[in-house]
Amino acid sequence: MKGSDIFVLPTPLQPIHNDITRQFKVQLFMKRDDLIHPEISGNKWRKLKYNTEQARLENKATLLTFGGAYSNHITATAAAGRLLGFKTIGIIRGEEYQPLNKSLQFAVDSGMQLYYINRAAYKDKQHIPFTLFPDLDSMYVIPEGGANALAVKGCAEIPEEIQMDFDYICCACGTGTTLAGMAGSLKSHQQAVGFPVLKNGAFLSDEIKRLTTADFQLITDYHFGGYAKTTPQLIQFIKDFYAEHHILLDYVYTGKMMYGIMDLIAKNHFPPESVIVAVHTGGVMNANVFD
Repeated sequence: MKGSDIFVLPTPLQPIHNDITRQFKVQLFMKRDDLIHPEISGNKWRKLKYNTEQARLENKATLLTFGGAYSNHITATAAAGRLLGFKTIGIIRGEEYQPLNKSLQFAVDSGMQLYYINRAAYKDKQHIPFTLFPDLDSMYVIPEGGANALAVKGCAEIPEEIQMDFDYICCACGTGTTLAGMAGSLKSHQQAVGFPVLKNGAFLSDEIKRLTTADFQLITDYHFGGYAKTTPQLIQFIKDFYAEHHILLDYVYTGKMMYGIMDLIAKNHFPPESVIVAVHTGGVMNANVFD
């Protein structure tokens, strides 16, 4: 990616020691992809890395993508466009509301043009008449959440950066792209574990299988009511985790994953002496419990 000198890579591994990891004799580390960049952090940068390179190879001037009103992908694409010299367009699910929320205001401030479509039309977004845009030939279209083969390629680099051996690598799942990328670059004794943040998230299995032939595991019990839904229990966990480890989690993705990992450790899901890596996929800018 042009301008990659502004990004911090490889990201560090931070050990997580607490009463639960000690009691159940597991080693837990967090891969701090949230530190890659303050505006394009975590898996969002991983997904955009090769897509923006391809857009430049194709001489495209504009990145066009899709997302909801609180989409980390929308804000990351807007920031990437500003930093790397692309125009950006965001197709937003739902009606426009004023004032804009923090995520969409950031996107606009970064130069992104927003177009709103109703939820019914959004479900069929592949048939949106892009001919409405006069410079269609100059546009590079990135799917919702960046979920394509180039994004999988970027996410495959996450475990490749880890210099120590480990047994499990975990991430929160929205589209499943990050899990697919990681699963495809593991050794035979290693397992990729995903925590869907959507209710009834088992459907992601088919989506992930379209992106990889590698094995993976989905654990669907920690969605806390669905996408961007939360509970006082989850919020308190995130606050306690920050107080103990000085790592900010968001309530949409990483908070749910870490709650799930800690709960599963306490339930003996991971054998003693297991080495577990949890990937911090960013997102705190849009869902900070301390705001």
